[in-house]
Amino acid sequence: MEIRQILEQFGLNGRKADVYLAVLEMGSSTVIEIAKKAGIKRTTCYDILTDLIKEGMVSETVKGKKRLFIGEDPEKIQKDLQRKQNVFSEILPQLKSIHNISGVKPKIRYFEGKEGLMEAYDDALKYSGEILAFGSEDVYKVLGRDWVENYIKWRVKKGIRVRAILPSTEYLEKEIFIRDQQQLRSCKSIKKEKYPFSIEIDIYGHQKVALISNKEQLAVIIESAEIFNTMKFIFEMAWDLLPEIKIK
Repeated sequence: MEIRQILEQFGLNGRKADVYLAVLEMGSSTVIEIAKKAGIKRTTCYDILTDLIKEGMVSETVKGKKRLFIGEDPEKIQKDLQRKQNVFSEILPQLKSIHNISGVKPKIRYFEGKEGLMEAYDDALKYSGEILAFGSEDVYKVLGRDWVENYIKWRVKKGIRVRAILPSTEYLEKEIFIRDQQQLRSCKSIKKEKYPFSIEIDIYGHQKVALISNKEQLAVIIESAEIFNTMKFIFEMAWDLLPEIKIK
């Protein structure tokens, strides 16, 4: 890809790219010199230089009676872009949380296989706020203890709390419930014999519900404020009716 084509992807189209490349090549130059190099009118060149200064790609200085324009070091521009990207990344979870909340048509995504399951689980970590979950121990059996433990560590690092309702099993009682506090999790249990559900339902992100079947290695993520709110009400109703877990 030619340098002009790449610059166009950063908003430097046509004459704007010509002016930037001219300034970069000439060093400190007057607007007349830059306009001549770029092959455009002086007034047009001045307007473009003003825009480039605002975008941090060109700086200006005064030498005697001359007003000179200088192309910024491309590495500095790259660092500025990276800094802006990092700043945007900080607010990305909040932006994704409110995205399309008022949308009418639900969005549905399907995932298959172990890689698909991992991708579905990872989606919940893109959002701030609490995750509500109906779960089971099947995720340990299918994706493995190491993957689950790394997932939990990443969730804790991001400060995302979980409230989960799980069928009580010996493994969950001995390995999971006792680590609730350190893993930013609150659990309540139901009798496995009476309610032997095995799929996981995750409610998160202000409008997302993930249905995950580890046994079938299949997941569906529904993006709908209406479905999200209903599932959240169902979870809260069940949560309020269940007793706290007493750790022995």
